[in-house]
Amino acid sequence: MKTSSRIKAAIEILEISDRENTNIDNTITSYFRRRRFAGSGDRSAVKNRVYRVVRNRLKLAWWLHTGNGLKGIDQGRLLILADVAFSDNLNLEEIDTLFDGTKNSPGILSAEEKKIYESMLGQKILNVEMPKAIGLECPEWIARRLEPIHNCRFEKDLLALNQEAPFDLRVNPLHQPNREKIIKSLRKIGIETEPTPFSPIGLRSKARKRIDSTRQYRSGLIEIQDEGAQLAAILVDAKPGMQVADFCCGAGGKTLVMGGLMKNSGRILALDISRKRLDVAGKRIKRAGLHNVERKCIRDEGDPKLKRLAKKFDRVLVDVPCTGMGTWRRDPDARRKYKEADLGNIVDRQTRILNAGARLTKPGGRLIYVTCSLLPDENEGQVAKFLCKRSDYKLIPIKRVWDETILVMKGKAFWAKDEMLKLSPYEYGTDGFFIAVFLRSS
Repeated sequence: MKTSSRIKAAIEILEISDRENTNIDNTITSYFRRRRFAGSGDRSAVKNRVYRVVRNRLKLAWWLHTGNGLKGIDQGRLLILADVAFSDNLNLEEIDTLFDGTKNSPGILSAEEKKIYESMLGQKILNVEMPKAIGLECPEWIARRLEPIHNCRFEKDLLALNQEAPFDLRVNPLHQPNREKIIKSLRKIGIETEPTPFSPIGLRSKARKRIDSTRQYRSGLIEIQDEGAQLAAILVDAKPGMQVADFCCGAGGKTLVMGGLMKNSGRILALDISRKRLDVAGKRIKRAGLHNVERKCIRDEGDPKLKRLAKKFDRVLVDVPCTGMGTWRRDPDARRKYKEADLGNIVDRQTRILNAGARLTKPGGRLIYVTCSLLPDENEGQVAKFLCKRSDYKLIPIKRVWDETILVMKGKAFWAKDEMLKLSPYEYGTDGFFIAVFLRSS
C-alpha cells in the first residue's frame, strides 16, 4: 500500500467505527480481514495512525473546532488530516499528492480543508489555550470528578492512561510453574519477557507479539492478562476446597487465576449475563486444565436462580461493569463510550450487583468488590454506601489481604496505608483498578 492508501484506510476505519459505534480494535481487525492484500507493514502503519488519532482525538478536535470554527465537526477525514499536519508536517504540495482523488487515495482537498491544514502546520498539538481536560485527553465531566480526589497525581494518572499499555502475560498457577523457566522457554522462541513488578505470576513482554500459536499458550502454561487483573484475582484469596463465586466473570480471566490457585479443588461458579462471553471462558478453562469451574448464564443480578445460592460461598468476587476508564491505555476510544448522564445508571447497577454478591457470601466469608475505574463514584462512594447499609460487613485492610496472598507467594511487599487498593498506571504501571475486600461477620 502507498502512503495515500494507508491514509485512506485510516480514514475509513475511523468513519466505520464512528458510524457503527464499534470498538476501534475490532474495527481494524474486521477491516483488514476483508483486505487480505494488505501486508503486515501496511496494517501496522494504519493501526499506528488510527491509534495516534484516537489517543489525541480531543486535542485534534479542539484545533478543528476552536482554531477553525468547525463546530460539531469530528469526521475521520478531518481528524486524519489534522494528524498528518502534526505528525508528518508535509507541505501543501506534498499533501496534495496524497489526497489526489484516485481510486486508492483520499478525495481531493477542498479550499477550506487546505486552509485548515495550513493553519496547523508548524504548530505543537498541545496548545496553552486548551482546557486542561482536553490537553489530558479526558472528558470534562470525568476530570471534574477526579481532580479534587487525585490532587497532585491527577495529571500524572491521566497522562499515563494515554500511553500504550505494556503486553502482560501470566503463568498458570495450577501447574506451579517456575517463572524463570517460562521466561527462558519464551526467549528461545524470540519472545523476551521479564517478571512483572508486583504480581508473583506475571510476565511483561518487551514487545507485543502473537503468542496464540506458541506451545506455552496452547498447553495452558501462559495467558494474556494485565498485571492489575492478576493482582485482583490473587487478592480474592481463593484456597483449595473453597466454594467461590465469580459474579461477573466475563471471558474468565480472573476465574482462571482463582481456579489455578485452588489446584482444581473445591468449586468456582462463574456467572455472567452473556452466553458468548461464557463460551469464550469455557475454551480458556479447558486450555488451562481446570475441572473445578461451573459456568452459568443468568438473566441479571436479580435472577431467581440466585436465591438458592444465598450464603453458600466462602469467596464472592464482584467485578462490576463500570465506566472502564482504567482500561483507557488498551482501549483509548472508551473515553467516548459514556456521557455524564450515564453515570447514575452505571452506579445504580453496581450497587445492585454488589448487594446480590453480598447475599451469596456465607458468614465468615469474603466479598471482593472490583472495578477498572478511578472514579470515586464507582469506588469509595460504593464502599461507603454499602457499609452504611450492611452492618454485617466490614472492610479488611488491604495490606492484610496482600500479606496473606501476594507476599506469601513471594511477591513484592505492600507499603500503602489505605484500607482499599487503588491501582493506577502512573504509580503501579497497571491498568486502573479499585479493590475492596469485605468480611461478613460470623
